[in-house]
Amino acid sequence: MEFKDILKNLPEVKGPVEKKLSFNVKLKWTLIVLIAFFVMETIALYGLETNSLQRFEYLEIIMGTSFGSIISLGIGPIVMASIILQLLVGSKILDIDTSNPEGKKFFQGLQKLLVFFFIIFEAMIYVLMNGLQPVQGYAPLVILQLILGGIAILFMDELSTKWGFGSGISLFIAAGVGRRLITASFGFLGTQGNFQASGKVIALVISLMGGDMQGAMLALITIVSTVILFLIVVWAQSLKIEIPLSYDKLRGYSMKWPLQFFYASVIPVILTSALIANLQLFGGLLQNWTGQPTFLGDIQSGRPVSGFLYWITPINIVERIVTGGWEWKLVPQLFGHMTFYMFFAALFSVFWVKTSGMDASNQAQNILNSGLQIPGFRKDKRILESILARYVMPLTVMGGLAIGLLASLADVLGTLVAGTALLLGIMITFQFYQNISQQHAMDMNPALKKMMGV
Repeated sequence: MEFKDILKNLPEVKGPVEKKLSFNVKLKWTLIVLIAFFVMETIALYGLETNSLQRFEYLEIIMGTSFGSIISLGIGPIVMASIILQLLVGSKILDIDTSNPEGKKFFQGLQKLLVFFFIIFEAMIYVLMNGLQPVQGYAPLVILQLILGGIAILFMDELSTKWGFGSGISLFIAAGVGRRLITASFGFLGTQGNFQASGKVIALVISLMGGDMQGAMLALITIVSTVILFLIVVWAQSLKIEIPLSYDKLRGYSMKWPLQFFYASVIPVILTSALIANLQLFGGLLQNWTGQPTFLGDIQSGRPVSGFLYWITPINIVERIVTGGWEWKLVPQLFGHMTFYMFFAALFSVFWVKTSGMDASNQAQNILNSGLQIPGFRKDKRILESILARYVMPLTVMGGLAIGLLASLADVLGTLVAGTALLLGIMITFQFYQNISQQHAMDMNPALKKMMGV
């Protein structure tokens, strides 16, 4: 059996026969996937020692997981496989033409095989390097549980993509961010079940009642920065360039082909955040294994205090300024974090557009297949492609840089949830809303239609 045959015969979720699924069918499967995700979050790994899981808090949000549960790997293997494969294809080390169906199928098969590899690899790394420390003699069982959980997440993502409203990766991140946002706003229970004003809204009220102006100021700034970020992201999501088109067979009918400013959508931020999260995770595991800090940095209580990771890790400058802890020596760290995010968000934007069929050539073909053309120009793919090329790549790079800058600023403003995670949650939710309102305006339940303003 050839390698290509192996890729074609990998297990997969069978897609629907219908070209377009109804709103109710998509809603049903999305809810099933979401409920399964939350249930699996509560299933603790059997045979696990009492671990210090607080250090994984940031990674949990970005990777759409709950450490110590059966799905501790989260979307990590899927994202890592995507990052590596896109880098290899984008740099032409792997010459795969994703513009034709055969090449795209080969790319997807290779990506799934790589995901299986990372599920097994990361499960072993977590346990053998004491990231998730098992009870004596239970290491193989813990590894097996992690592998099964990783495979479950892979197929839940595929199920959501084919039968639900969109990518399972996006769904898991948005669900995790939403849950943490509610807790960060209105949480009132401590780790021991006692009353603790952990939610910023409650903390603001209690601080004002107790005359603690500094506490009230910190809580208020956190809430306000979250609201401001939400408004900026929603506004930026509406920015787009519209290409005027007309139907070649229906005279007098025209439409506009939108090209969003964030052309690659939220994908570059997911990949960049996952890259930092995986570097931080690997640095911590390597430090546990060797017993000393590595070139990645000295990681203490889940945060690097030196090394490469220190220079790309965000700092809450608002809190530092309010509490009087601001120092000018923090500026290089702030600059390093913003530069890293902007560079890799732009890089991943370019790679994503080239490998996902969003480049000028594929867009031109999509327009022609829809029976459309640009008024005043001959119906020729080369002409259409040259016009689209003026916008697609500049939008890809500028949108990547802008979303990288926005994500890095979100991290340093001290929002209710980790800035990047909140940005992801807002963008993903808005994207789901747009997709649903565009695709299911006619077959949606009237009550839901009214609620969504469709």
